[in-house]
Amino acid sequence: MRWMLAACCLFIVSAAQAGEPVEKLYATHCASCHGPDRLGGTGPALLPENLERLRRPEAIKTITQGRAASQMAGFSDKLAKDEIEALVGFIYSSLPYTPVWGEREISASRVLYGDPAYLSDKPLFKADPLNLFVVVELGDHHATILDGDKFEPILRFPTRFALHGGPKFSPDGRYVYFASRDGWISKFDIYNLKTVAETRAGINSRNLAVSGDGKTILVGNYLPHALVLLDADNLSLIKIIPTVGQDGKSSRVSAVYQAEPRGSFIAALKDVKEVWEIPYTGQTGKKKTFPVRRIVVDDYLDDFFFDQSYKHLISTARDSKKGHVLDLDTGKKVADLDLPGMPHLGSGITWDYQGHPVMATPNTKEGVVTVIDMQTWKTIKQIKTPGPGFFMRSHENTRYAWTDGFATGNPESRDTMTLIDKNTLEVAHVLRPEPGKTAAHVEFTRDGKYVLVSVWEMDGALVIYDAETLQEVKRIPMKKPSGKYNVYNKITRSAGTSH
Repeated sequence: MRWMLAACCLFIVSAAQAGEPVEKLYATHCASCHGPDRLGGTGPALLPENLERLRRPEAIKTITQGRAASQMAGFSDKLAKDEIEALVGFIYSSLPYTPVWGEREISASRVLYGDPAYLSDKPLFKADPLNLFVVVELGDHHATILDGDKFEPILRFPTRFALHGGPKFSPDGRYVYFASRDGWISKFDIYNLKTVAETRAGINSRNLAVSGDGKTILVGNYLPHALVLLDADNLSLIKIIPTVGQDGKSSRVSAVYQAEPRGSFIAALKDVKEVWEIPYTGQTGKKKTFPVRRIVVDDYLDDFFFDQSYKHLISTARDSKKGHVLDLDTGKKVADLDLPGMPHLGSGITWDYQGHPVMATPNTKEGVVTVIDMQTWKTIKQIKTPGPGFFMRSHENTRYAWTDGFATGNPESRDTMTLIDKNTLEVAHVLRPEPGKTAAHVEFTRDGKYVLVSVWEMDGALVIYDAETLQEVKRIPMKKPSGKYNVYNKITRSAGTSH
């Protein structure tokens, strides 16, 4: 499979047609790959919502020079500079209508690869299937299945463009599900090392969640405003739930989560002051209804964290310096939290400190980690770090919590990994995996003995450390590796990683 990035790969022999309307330029040079409606085809959708991580100067460069990593040809010899700039302005403009992506489009997009009867029920490799890592390489849209004992790649394979929200695993760890920014949901069989099914659940999707019983996938969309339920077995459509508040206002979906202890999904809405709970237990056969429980909240909630029991939802509100603790059983707010700046609760972790469960979160605006007592909901300490961070990780068998410093691209902190002693709440070490290059995202092996860190660059690498001695064990070259996801830690909902 080959996925393309921006302009189509249509070979044009003729010279650039100066003065043509931008709509005609798009139809001539781009529509065959990105669709006449800009909703995507073999190439991704070219809409403002889907391009939010690609800055306009980079888009101009991409169309001009192409991008070999995505098999995209350049157009410098076919289009004039002003034509390329006009095309960029066009693809960053909103559509004059609300595009439709409903039952017909979702069902028509579904693809099954091969006959499941020929798939092995046992891994085709000798590595421990629960100590594998799925490593997402953003640089050229690939993923690597990595042996977590030998630290050797088992398979590197292409993915859909711009994976988003982190892959999610089936309860037994056999399958991993990916969501792309363009709404493609891909099911990959780790035992057989192949993609077995794909469905496009939306035009712009945020992330997916897998039910605790492994039967259902929930996808949250920005466009169209909807939740989409898929059968986890073959990715067939079960139900579409329009995300409309009680006041009739339509809303984007910020994120979706699986709350296994509750037997439900949690959906966070971005434009409506509501949080939705959708039970998946007791949903069998044709009687699946997936009713929505609406929980009204005081503000638009943007970022989320759950305690280990999933009784409490911890969130930050838009334009607020306070966090909120919501009791999901009663639907009532039980506490406010002192959370300055912009905490990244989605990367929060928990551990026991002096007999109390605590949570800690990095901050994307300030160089600080906030530690909060989860019984009193009071701030225990604000720990200073070299710079704003985005990801934080730990493990039950290690004394340190690791956090990066790359959130704002600050050259003084973006290459750092700060290690916080969970017993003293003091900074114990600051590591630089590769001075001058961005270090980000930590994950542990299933036993917590080794730590994997990304050098988040095109000429990047995975750097493996001994978690006790902090000595480098191995370095594996990779193309802008981002998230690394250990099968065991994810399916057991380790307190040291995001869920």
